[in-house]
Amino acid sequence: MCGGKDSGMKLSRSFIAAAGVCALLLPGCGKSMIGTYSDSLGSVVLDLRSGGKANFTYMGDVADCSYSVSGTQLTVKCKGDAGTTVFTIHDNDTLTGPPGSFIPALRKQK
Repeated sequence: MCGGKDSGMKLSRSFIAAAGVCALLLPGCGKSMIGTYSDSLGSVVLDLRSGGKANFTYMGDVADCSYSVSGTQLTVKCKGDAGTTVFTIHDNDTLTGPPGSFIPALRKQK
């Protein structure tokens, strides 16, 4: 018999621990951030793609970017003048930019 009953119990505990960590660290754990987020007028658009790639569009100017997620923060790093922006991730599929920034709330498009 390989492993026995104790192996199964260790595996179950490991799975439960991993699920708990996931729930604490990731908003909407298992929920993908991939998609297009925009303001109500469509003048600010953030397109998140697989592989951590993104495009950030402001008033028609498009910047090539990368992104990463840590907890409830989405960090977008763009080439050129756009620089780095840290968004707050909310449970209602919206992102808000840094306080005092020009960036309005962005809602995920369906």
